[in-house]
Amino acid sequence: MAGAGVIDDYVTGLNRALRGPRSLRLDMVAEARDGLLDTAEAMQDAGLEREAAERAAVEEFGPIREIAPDYQERLGVAAGRRLAAMLFVGVPLTTLVWSMIWKVFPTAGTVYESTPAWFVPVARGVDMLQLFIGLMGGVTLLVLGRGLRRIRRPRLVIRCLALFVWGAFPVMALLCGALMVGSGGSFGFGDYPPGMAASLVSYAAWTAQLYGALRCLTATRHTPAAA
Repeated sequence: MAGAGVIDDYVTGLNRALRGPRSLRLDMVAEARDGLLDTAEAMQDAGLEREAAERAAVEEFGPIREIAPDYQERLGVAAGRRLAAMLFVGVPLTTLVWSMIWKVFPTAGTVYESTPAWFVPVARGVDMLQLFIGLMGGVTLLVLGRGLRRIRRPRLVIRCLALFVWGAFPVMALLCGALMVGSGGSFGFGDYPPGMAASLVSYAAWTAQLYGALRCLTATRHTPAAA
């Protein structure tokens, strides 16, 4: 295969050194490989042997420990943007779905009448927390977009958002658990398909948010070194 050898070993090491969204990481590595191959071919046309040309191209490109941090920062920002977008769009949408479910649920009034006095304030607290999480996602999305050039440490912003998501999860789980107990089971939706579907969507959204936060923490955990 054309280009197999020094350049392939180099890009393999670069790929191993990076952490972050797979599709973007593979695109970045492929772009680096294409650039190295173009440089090597130019040097080969100038008279160097193929292996020597590849080594010269790699040396000109720079050691992995020097170029990987810039690549890793881009991956971290991409992971942060994805998590922020997920929060900004998904969390308020989930809140809206639940609000609509309560409005069309045939026995919603009966459920409310049979719940303890703290049920409604806690339910509203859950809604407010979800909206705040969505707002945090929107602000972070703006910071990592148009505001990226104005911040010196995007890594800190990304890690703070990810840690916030992980910190908010147990609070949400506790509050929703309390609502479940207060409603006498599963919010009164045990035999109500739309309510059951909304519950599954909420669980899937939480799982995706936690996974996205974990990817952000992984992508910003450390400065890559040569493999």
